[in-house]
Amino acid sequence: MIVGERKPLNEIKEKVKDYKKLLILGCGTCVAVCMAGGEKEVELLASQLRMSNELDKKEVEIKEATIQRQCDKEYIEPIVELAKKYDAVLSLACGAGVQLVADMLEPMPVIPGLNTRFIGIAEEEGKWSERCRACGNCVIGEYGGICPITRCPKSILNGPCGGSQNGKCETSKDRDCAWALIYNRLAKQGKLENLYKVAPPKDFRTQDFPARQVNENYVKATKTEEKEATAKK
Repeated sequence: MIVGERKPLNEIKEKVKDYKKLLILGCGTCVAVCMAGGEKEVELLASQLRMSNELDKKEVEIKEATIQRQCDKEYIEPIVELAKKYDAVLSLACGAGVQLVADMLEPMPVIPGLNTRFIGIAEEEGKWSERCRACGNCVIGEYGGICPITRCPKSILNGPCGGSQNGKCETSKDRDCAWALIYNRLAKQGKLENLYKVAPPKDFRTQDFPARQVNENYVKATKTEEKEATAKK
């Protein structure tokens, strides 16, 4: 999932200080799971801003709303008319969600209330860690299901380096050496021979910015439906 964290309250207050009517829009998927941008977080931020405005003797109308996803148009469309009643939207979504909402509400200002951190997993309640950098050419299968690009601070594909000690990375005593993890996993799988293979340099050309993906099956199906609808007319 995409992991985000809320921006500091003072930073948010500075970004919204010029607006008299503000819609705080939450996202009910990834950032809700990591307790940064879901319905509860929207309520908390709205309460904090209302209290702050009262202390500052500022009159600001604040509306709260949360949709399932801010990265899909179909979930944004139902709140477009609501959003038009306000001066700005404070979005508690990842960077992708903020940008799509801004596209659909143009020219209304859409302000990010979160910092998008990484793609990761929940280790335990309240604790998340990065597992993927979306590099566009997954090599995890060669390393026992562990990504050396993400989990090794040096992104070494032919490791380990000389800095690991007792299974820990030289960058932090609290960080497991990715290559110790890879070795142990491959040993359990009976695939230690994978370590004798020399991996070629990572081809970062697959990281096309901004990336775009098209599923031809959906595109073809849509075109067929359009032709059939035209023929019926």
